[in-house]
Amino acid sequence: MTTYSWANGLVKTLKDPTTHIISNSLAAVIQDKYAKAKHHYLVLPFEDIPSIFNLTQQNLPLLQEMHLLALNVIEVKGEKKDNFLIGFHNQPSMQRLHLHVISKDFISDCLKTKKHWNSFNTALFLNYEDLITQLKENDKVKRLDSSTLKELGNMELKCNQCSYVAKNIPTLKQHLLEHYEKRKKMKEE
Repeated sequence: MTTYSWANGLVKTLKDPTTHIISNSLAAVIQDKYAKAKHHYLVLPFEDIPSIFNLTQQNLPLLQEMHLLALNVIEVKGEKKDNFLIGFHNQPSMQRLHLHVISKDFISDCLKTKKHWNSFNTALFLNYEDLITQLKENDKVKRLDSSTLKELGNMELKCNQCSYVAKNIPTLKQHLLEHYEKRKKMKEE
């Protein structure tokens, strides 16, 4: 029996077709097991690409297909693209390239730390379009230096929807819930 480390967990999930929300011959969309928002999906290529730092311009067609799947899952779930971030972590923790498709509400019990928040709401998150631009211009994705990574990880907890700055994660989560409830109420009216 093969054992998988935590960092290789995505590969195990990808190999199980019952976990695929949608797929094509190049990639599949799965639910993030530790979703940091109401909607949090991962688009994984079947090709074994360890991370964004292994990408070149040759991977552009694959990345375009992954982006189409990201847009497709948003549509399948009956949501709007404007309510989502689509991109990659600039300091990946999991083995296997994966594109995050995450709703901007960040309502989740799994959002527990400043690191979680900042990994999606600072330059630690590389938007899909910015990654494509880097590949087209440089044929690679530039790594952030260690001091930049540390600085971004320690940034204050600024709301992604207004100018509010939270003292800690519980107060940020309460604030985000208020935004969510307002949007939900407006939708119903």
